[in-house]
Amino acid sequence: MIVSQRERERQRLSATIHYLGDALGQVIRDQAGIEVFRLEEQVRGYAKDLRAQGWPAAMSAEFEALIDGLDTPQAIVLIKAFSIYFALVNLAEQLQRIWVLRDRARSRGNEARSESIAVAVAGLHATGVSADDLHTWFASARINLVFTAHPTEARRRTILDKLRRIAAALDQRQMHGLMLPEPESLPDPEVDAATSATILSEISSLWQSDEIRRSRLEVIDEVKNGLYYFESGIMDLIPRLYRELERALSQHYPGSEWHVPPLLRFGSWMGGDRDGNPNVTPAVTFEALRHMQLAALRRYCEAIERLSHQLSQSTRQVQVSVALLESLAANAALFPKIAHILDARNPHEPYRQKCTYIREKLLCTIEYAQHTIPNWSGESEPIRNPLRYTVRADLLADLRLMQDSLNQHGGEVTANGRLLDLYRQVEVFGLHVATLDIRQHSERHNQALQDIFKYAGVCSNYLALREAERIALLCAEIEGNRPLIPLHLVYSAETNETIDTFRMIAAILKQYSPESISTYIVSMTRFASDLLAPLLLAKEAGLCQLTGEHAVSKLDFVPLFETGEDLAGCVDVLNTLFDQPAYWAHLQLRHNEQEVMIGYSDSNKDVGFLASNWALYKAQSALRDLGSQRKVRLRMFHGRGGSIGRGGGPANQAILAQPAGSVGNQIKITEQGEVIADRYGLPLLAHRHLEQVTNAVLQAGFVKHTEPPVAWVAALEDLAETARKQYRLLVYETPGFVEYFRSATPIAEISRLNIGSRPASRKRGDRIEDLRAIPWVFSWMQSRHTLPGWYGIGTALDTFVAHESTESTDRLLLLQEMYQQWPFFHTIIDNAQMILGKADLHVARRYAELVPDPQLAQLIFETIEQEYTRAARRICQVVEAQNLLDNIPMLQRAIHRRNPYIDPLSHIQLNLLRQLRANPDQPNHAMLEDAVLLSISGLAAGLLNTG
Repeated sequence: MIVSQRERERQRLSATIHYLGDALGQVIRDQAGIEVFRLEEQVRGYAKDLRAQGWPAAMSAEFEALIDGLDTPQAIVLIKAFSIYFALVNLAEQLQRIWVLRDRARSRGNEARSESIAVAVAGLHATGVSADDLHTWFASARINLVFTAHPTEARRRTILDKLRRIAAALDQRQMHGLMLPEPESLPDPEVDAATSATILSEISSLWQSDEIRRSRLEVIDEVKNGLYYFESGIMDLIPRLYRELERALSQHYPGSEWHVPPLLRFGSWMGGDRDGNPNVTPAVTFEALRHMQLAALRRYCEAIERLSHQLSQSTRQVQVSVALLESLAANAALFPKIAHILDARNPHEPYRQKCTYIREKLLCTIEYAQHTIPNWSGESEPIRNPLRYTVRADLLADLRLMQDSLNQHGGEVTANGRLLDLYRQVEVFGLHVATLDIRQHSERHNQALQDIFKYAGVCSNYLALREAERIALLCAEIEGNRPLIPLHLVYSAETNETIDTFRMIAAILKQYSPESISTYIVSMTRFASDLLAPLLLAKEAGLCQLTGEHAVSKLDFVPLFETGEDLAGCVDVLNTLFDQPAYWAHLQLRHNEQEVMIGYSDSNKDVGFLASNWALYKAQSALRDLGSQRKVRLRMFHGRGGSIGRGGGPANQAILAQPAGSVGNQIKITEQGEVIADRYGLPLLAHRHLEQVTNAVLQAGFVKHTEPPVAWVAALEDLAETARKQYRLLVYETPGFVEYFRSATPIAEISRLNIGSRPASRKRGDRIEDLRAIPWVFSWMQSRHTLPGWYGIGTALDTFVAHESTESTDRLLLLQEMYQQWPFFHTIIDNAQMILGKADLHVARRYAELVPDPQLAQLIFETIEQEYTRAARRICQVVEAQNLLDNIPMLQRAIHRRNPYIDPLSHIQLNLLRQLRANPDQPNHAMLEDAVLLSISGLAAGLLNTG
């Protein structure tokens, strides 16, 4: 019987998961004993049968009695078993994506794969985009991916390393035909034995390791975790991506020379994001930068040493450029001891000599980075030293000297090998891996200025001023010459810390790493004064001087619009800003570019999933038009999270779903939570993600500016307003909703999970407004409500379709047309049905039983349940399917495959929460709390898209 390629792929994934499950079973028997293994199998069998039979009452009661009868050690060992299983399943699914890509590449030969860079370039050529158009586009293009310190990814780096070694062994088995053997194949017994031993050893080590952290994650731990992905894959991938891009450009535009400027750049919030996080101090920010710089410099040291072994060209065999020889003479004067050694060791090998000098300068730079602490408490002077590298251009110039000399004297192949790879890495990653963004809440700046103005006798009550008065005062001070802030600070601790942050930035840019910080983000921007305030504080720190021959402004000030109301008013805020001569002068010093960040998380928490997405879409359209009108380049910064409720979903689809013309040739996107591990955990997956993002930006950059039909826009306006009202009615207007949320989800316990350095709320108190979006979404995912990713859309679709009109049938047809033809609406609907598919209201009802007031629990749960039913029914009609995700069968199968294993974890967590909350003073409280935290981590691995 002939088996289709897709069926064989499914069989291989099933075989891989089965193989890993058997290996885990063997480890459980070896490590915990046969009784634990039998218990795990009994629980798993119950869960599978319950799902298959539709939760019959008698069987459900037996299952719950079994779970309730577990003591805490038994619960912990079961959680461990299911958690490790999910880690292994996730790994198998990641590898399956790699194997499918590899199989299709082999079967299609030279045909470019879908969503690749080659496909994007071919498409542009086919639509008439010229080489000149592309050269112009690339000259200022930028794709900036920003890793953020929002770690809903709870796994420790130790665990990630073990999983990567398992992945390598599994991949070896696959390449040797051991995962799904061909009928006539002869598997290699040595590979079989070696890889099996490795996998069993690593799973045993996983079993014996702590899954959760025993102490709260420090900010520098977050920095190290972020660097892990760069050091273990991303930095090595970049040269390959550029080769693919330039190869595709040369193929379709053969008459043009292609050396693409650094299109991809990376950023980080880890160590720079201080909004509501008291642990991010100026000293911590500097320490974060130190770690990032040392990581880059050490990587370059290793690379230049490898190059030195390769570049053995001798002047007795080949000529070299005069420029290279002159540079060697200059280096010898700087490093006379090294020169003496090189004269004896490599007298005729100029390239090796140059590599040695580069390495010596890198080592001097490392030494400086390790032992220097910038002085930000007083006046400081920049430290110039020709013995070390200060900016990436210095290192690039040295590498280019070798490239040019090789290209001029028959060494083109060598110049375009490892040397070009290193050049690309330095172009993209600079001397610090990623540029560090600084973020602070607008209230902190306003409170600081209240103290500063009052002490200086300028204004007794800045906070009481109207907006126009604030703007006038701030602009006058920005344009004036007098200093407002004394050298020795005399204010409150918070105001002193705010001032020190700007002084620290100035000191770092002057004394340490001039390219390491360029962006200052203002959370909860609502008024023009919210951006003028940090501009004034920056001026006081010496970061801005807007007039005179030495005019300079060293930071981009970026508004973050987060709520529905703020998104609606963002254009008014920017128009007011651009009208101020002081801000306009700053903008011209920043190359007439204004970055604007839009927040998916808090806007969703404010107005719900559908209204938030529509508000974001409209804001981008309006900002695009504003940039055109005011002749300012507006760069959109998308503050996306991992979950659907926080802007998650496939990145390439999200980019292509933006309003036409809003991407242009620059985009900035956050990479958060478990999404980082999923996209960058394995190098081949990281490559696929980066090529898909590049593909999407290339396509979006040349999309003709066309507006969606008026009927579509009117429909979305109607849908969004209905969804907003329904969401706000539940979350902000229903009495007792906060009590329901805090009881029916593990929010209190999540706040104690050591996965991040920041508190769960910006302020003390129970208000939903003050709770951070990550624990908000994380909690609803854990309790299987998944409410932030869909609530309100059911009533919106129902009301729209069922509206009393002779056109009601046409309204459903209109929605179906929008789904088929409008990428924005298509993405919204698919994301909603994905998160609805992960919800389970049967399990969620059990969480509702944790609410002390049964009547309140029933009222709110039934409201949620009714909305779920409406949403599922109407979305199926829109996508023309019988069941959720029928049109995305791979995802549907993945959810169905996971549910029987997620259910036991949910029921164990429920039982533990009851015990923990019933008696906080019980003797085994610490063990119970550990068990709950383990269950949270396990469910996060099982559900994915959790925060």
